[in-house]
Amino acid sequence: MLDIKFLRENPEIVKENIRKKFQDAKLPLVDEVIALDVESRKAKQEADDLRAARNRISKEIGGLMAQGKKEEAEAKKAEVAAGAKRLAELEVMETELQEKITKIMMVIPNIIDDSVPVGKDDSENVEIQKYGEPVVPDFEVPYHADILDSISGLDKEAAGRTSGNGFYYLMGDAARIHSAMISYARDFMIDKGFTYCIPPFMIRSNVVTGVMSFAEMEAMMYKIEGEDLYLIGTSEHSMIGKFQGQIVNEVSLPVAMTSYSPCFRKEVGSHGIEERGVYRVHQFEKQEMVVLCKPEDSMEWYDKMWSYSVEFFRSLDIPVRTLECCSGDLADLKVKSCDVEAWSPRQKKYFEVGSCSTLGDAQARRLGIRTKGENGTYYVHTLNNTVLATPRGLIAFLENNINEDGSINIPVALRPYMGGKEKIVPVK
Repeated sequence: MLDIKFLRENPEIVKENIRKKFQDAKLPLVDEVIALDVESRKAKQEADDLRAARNRISKEIGGLMAQGKKEEAEAKKAEVAAGAKRLAELEVMETELQEKITKIMMVIPNIIDDSVPVGKDDSENVEIQKYGEPVVPDFEVPYHADILDSISGLDKEAAGRTSGNGFYYLMGDAARIHSAMISYARDFMIDKGFTYCIPPFMIRSNVVTGVMSFAEMEAMMYKIEGEDLYLIGTSEHSMIGKFQGQIVNEVSLPVAMTSYSPCFRKEVGSHGIEERGVYRVHQFEKQEMVVLCKPEDSMEWYDKMWSYSVEFFRSLDIPVRTLECCSGDLADLKVKSCDVEAWSPRQKKYFEVGSCSTLGDAQARRLGIRTKGENGTYYVHTLNNTVLATPRGLIAFLENNINEDGSINIPVALRPYMGGKEKIVPVK
C-alpha cells in the first residue's frame, strides 16, 4: 500500500506506474482517492477546531461559574452541546472516509523499481543469466510421474480417493528424497546465517490482506469454514505477520529468517491442476527465506537472496537461470521480482522452481511493522524468496540426475540426508 502523502503529491507518477502495469481501469482511483483525502482532511480540520473550541469554552464556563454568571455559563454550555453534536457527525464522517480511502489504496499497485522491464505478462519476462550447462542426454528422459512410478514413489490414484484431484502420496525413496531436499535446504540457509523457524500454518484475514492483494487472496487461499482463519499459501504470510503492529529494534535489523511449512493453494486459473504429475498441485512443502531490513539495504538483500537459490540448485547438479519479471507480471505489492527456473532435459526448456521479491514498505505499511532509529520511526522493507518448493524441486532433481538405465544419482550434498546412499535403483 502506498503512502497517501506520496500519492497526494505525485498523482502522475502513480498513474504512470498503473499504466506500466497495464491496469488502466484503476487510473480513475487516483483522482477518486485524492478527492476523498481532501474531504477527509477538511473534516478532520473542522473536528480539531471544534475540539479546541470545546476546551477553550470549558475553561470559560469554569470562570463564569466562579464569578456567579450562571446565565452566561449556561449559554456557553449550550454552545458546547451544539459543537458536540457536530463533532460526533464529523467523527463518523472521518471514519467512513478513511475506510473508503484505505479500500482504494489497497488496490492501487506499489511503485515498481525503475529497473523492471515493461511488459504485459510473463511471456515478456527477460532472461538475466544462466548457471550451469543445460544438458540434453542422448537418451529420452521419462516424464517425472513415470520416474517416480519406476521407484514405486507416487500414488495419485489413492490420493484421488482420499482428497480429490491435485493431491498425491509420495512413497519410499521418493518420499525420502523429498524430505532430504527439504532438510538440506533448511541447513543450507542456516549456514547462511538465517534463523530457522516453523510458523503457524493458518493465519487470520487481517494478516492475509496485509501480505497480499485481494486478487491473489481469491485465487490462492483456502478459508476455514466458520472461522477467521486461512490456510497459508506460503510461510512468508505468517512469517511477515509475526511482526504485525510491532516496532522492531533498528539495531536488530536485518531480521533474516528461513521457514519450513506445508503450503495450500486453490490454483484457480487457466493453467489448471496437473492430472498425472505433481508440477501443479493443491498441497506442497516449502523452505522459504524472509528478510526485514532498512529501506537502503533492500536491493542488496534482494540480490543476495536470489543468488542463494541459484547456489542451492547448482549444489544439486541442477542447471538454472534467473528471469526478471516484467511490470505486468508483478503482483500489486511487489517492487521488483525475479524467478529462478530449473532446466528440464525432458522438455528441453526451463521451468519455475522459485521466486524472489522485494515489496518495499508495502506489507509493512499494511501490517504496521516499523522500526525506530536516530531519524525517527519508519516502515521496514520486506523481502521473500523460495529456497525450495517441492515437488517442483523434486521434479528438477529427478530429471537432471537420472541415468539411461533408470537409476538416479544422489548428489554429494544430499547423501548425508539419505543415509549415505549414492544411487537409487528402479524397482520396476
